[in-house]
Amino acid sequence: MTRKPEQPTGGELIAEGKTKILLATKPDPDKVLIVSKDDITAGDGAKHDLIEGKAALATRTTCNVFRLLKAAGLPVAFDKQIDEKSFTAPLCQMLPYEVVIRREAHGSYLKRMPGLAKGQLFPRLLVEFFLKTNGRKWKTHDLLCDDPLMDYSESARTISLYEPSKPFYGQKPFLVLPEKDVFRQAEEWKLFSEIRGIARRAFLVLEKAWQLEGRTLVDFKVEFGLTKADTLLLADVIDNDSWRVLENGAYIDKQSYRDGGQLDEVAEKYRRVAGITDNFRLPVQQILIWRGSDKDDVSPVVKAIQQISGSKDAVKVTTATCSIHKEPVRGLNELHALVQQIPDTVVIAFIGRSNGAGPTLAASTTVPVITVPASFKDFPEDVWSSLRTPSNVPVTTVLEPSNAALAALEILALRNPQLHMALREQLEERLVNTVPV
Repeated sequence: MTRKPEQPTGGELIAEGKTKILLATKPDPDKVLIVSKDDITAGDGAKHDLIEGKAALATRTTCNVFRLLKAAGLPVAFDKQIDEKSFTAPLCQMLPYEVVIRREAHGSYLKRMPGLAKGQLFPRLLVEFFLKTNGRKWKTHDLLCDDPLMDYSESARTISLYEPSKPFYGQKPFLVLPEKDVFRQAEEWKLFSEIRGIARRAFLVLEKAWQLEGRTLVDFKVEFGLTKADTLLLADVIDNDSWRVLENGAYIDKQSYRDGGQLDEVAEKYRRVAGITDNFRLPVQQILIWRGSDKDDVSPVVKAIQQISGSKDAVKVTTATCSIHKEPVRGLNELHALVQQIPDTVVIAFIGRSNGAGPTLAASTTVPVITVPASFKDFPEDVWSSLRTPSNVPVTTVLEPSNAALAALEILALRNPQLHMALREQLEERLVNTVPV
């Protein structure tokens, strides 16, 4: 359907797309107001409808997502939500790329790789770049399709373009462009590595957020921009048009519209997704390091926690000092008080000569306890007091402080999108996809 273009209210119009408009803001010229529209499109605009209330749902979803990503330490172009349809963000020069991250094979990927089954899992995330085009044109060049798949050759300094809806193997690029025909600044290709990293980390944060809500994020599409200070930011929007999310094997995203779903059913899915993303947040968690006296140096554990998590703020680290052998009542009272304050806690007992403290703590709380026999190298026989424990004493014994820190973080990462991002990103560097990609 067609209609008259929306007329923005207040502020100079910077740009208007199919689903949003950008307005200048006063008095800060370095900010922009992003206003969503009720439009929904598919097939590069060939299919076009209006869903009343979609603008508010899209803004709500995007703001929920950007607040989570920002809290997780990612560079996003988001300041604050202004009203139900708009939010402010730093003014960016948008880069002409769509970046797609895939955990499973869906959509156009199945057309490029017809030998794969729908839902094929990729243990290591796939990253693809597409050139953003309009009207099958790129500057003076005619294209076979819009948004072609890009392949940059650093050695040849060229960008090859492929049709994204045809099998990749055996397909030759329909156009090869010199990098100067695409890049807006010198050595723009150097941004690609940073873009990949930010996009992967953003996906991992959202992957865990959706897992915690009982759904599965299988892919998403994002865009990037540069501020006036040349700071790279994940920009534009991330709403229900930007990803594929599965609920009991069915799509609850824009794919249902692409597949011909009724508008009222599509609208209901957008409402549900906006409501689910209202729950996106980082939890308050704690690693409680227990030592027997102030002579026990816990710095190896603290340093490992910060290094592995990549942040000093991803999880609260608390140190408690008490000999469970000498002052069991005071020690257990302190344990209960600290866990009461932050119930989502993992205890690491890092104690010199008091190896029975870890099992004692484990027998007195329902939170996980990891014990590190700190004197193991000098007195290896001491480890048995941590390994041979009575029933109902589920203590985990780890010899290396760094592995104890990693184990604690992995437990907390089950409920923490930021920690999931940090740990999974490191793990994926060692993973290999066993299917053609």
